[in-house]
Amino acid sequence: MSPLFDLTGIRFGYPGRPAVLNGVDLRLDAGERLCLTGFNGAGKSTLLHIMVGLLKPDAGEVVAFGSPRRAEAEFREVRRRAGLVFQDPDDQLFCPTVAEDVAFGPLNLGKSRAEAAEIVDRVLESLNLTAFRNRITHKLSGGEKRLVTLAAVLAMEPEALLLDEPTNALDERTTERLVEILCGLPQAMVIVSHDPHFRAKVVTRTVRLEHGRLAAPDGGPEHDCCRVAAQ
Repeated sequence: MSPLFDLTGIRFGYPGRPAVLNGVDLRLDAGERLCLTGFNGAGKSTLLHIMVGLLKPDAGEVVAFGSPRRAEAEFREVRRRAGLVFQDPDDQLFCPTVAEDVAFGPLNLGKSRAEAAEIVDRVLESLNLTAFRNRITHKLSGGEKRLVTLAAVLAMEPEALLLDEPTNALDERTTERLVEILCGLPQAMVIVSHDPHFRAKVVTRTVRLEHGRLAAPDGGPEHDCCRVAAQ
């Protein structure tokens, strides 16, 4: 089976700055929960944005869902099939209520209002967030907003999830809830996280981004350093 994502030789630098990615190869297979670690500024968020076409690499190739992706029109399909959860939920939530935020994606995909409402109910129930349905989004706590951004992405029924520091601003109880949710989802994932306890419970493979390249966590060449996710 072909990988969901297969990135080869990815190079990228912001204007006037040294290259942050310098030949990154990354593969994501179905069912994997791949963790991406590295120092602040190593380019982890940049790499997620390149995967869904929010940034264009200076060199290299992005193959997603079996097809090379270069033009913006080609990446629109990628963004329908791979849901990116941003590091800051305020970058992703902009509707007045939780239900409206969760319904936004399905409506943009052409679902009727009735269909979107059914999706909202189903997704909120699956995440135990039904009580949030009519809450005012900007009045939610940081942890609540993070769970709602996940709900909004899952409402798009993606085949893969890209999660950027999903435990930021979460207390211990909410983090455990997120662990339970993620371990119960069927989607493949790329997870950027500095939290070793969270990683140990969720991920199946870890790679480290350092000096613009990917390596295994011990600093050696990348290899399959698999861990069994906690159930």
